[in-house]
Amino acid sequence: MSVLAANSHILYREVYQRDQQPQYLLSSGSFLLWGRSSGCWADRRNRDCKKILRRDIRVDAFWPDLSRPTTVEMEPINDCDHLDQILLHAKQLSQPIVIDWMAAWCRKCIYLKPKLEKLAAEYDTKSKFYYVDVNKVPQALVKRGNVSKMPTIQLWIDGEMKAEVIGGHKAWLVIDEVREMIQKFV
Repeated sequence: MSVLAANSHILYREVYQRDQQPQYLLSSGSFLLWGRSSGCWADRRNRDCKKILRRDIRVDAFWPDLSRPTTVEMEPINDCDHLDQILLHAKQLSQPIVIDWMAAWCRKCIYLKPKLEKLAAEYDTKSKFYYVDVNKVPQALVKRGNVSKMPTIQLWIDGEMKAEVIGGHKAWLVIDEVREMIQKFV
């Protein structure tokens, strides 16, 4: 017998084996609780099999944390004055900023941008993410960033560029390198 609850993330199933003793399976998006009718359950959420009394079981589904965003849209930087304002504001808040130097014609830049927006959601309170489209801004801004290859992701702290990642390879490798760069300085 299976019963699907009003919440589609929780599934309760009673399973009969050869000895006809019912066993119970609670399935949720991230874990399984499996037990016998004897009153003890094994919690396999963290891969440890500690015993839990049936009266202590509370069914909880895996819910995403809705209090935090999953993506944060990066804001564009349009000119040198705008960059100065952003750097001054970040310096006042003692907050590092990450700048993605990209171009609209660069396929890897376009592919990397949504992944950086997801990364920005991870560091939502610790760091701010921006992007610069090098074809739409004055070349003085591009020279100020000392950018020659795209995509280039830079970490700026206290108005100075501290580290950079040049992302000409796989996006997941670039994201890992950017994450390491941020963790090193944050």
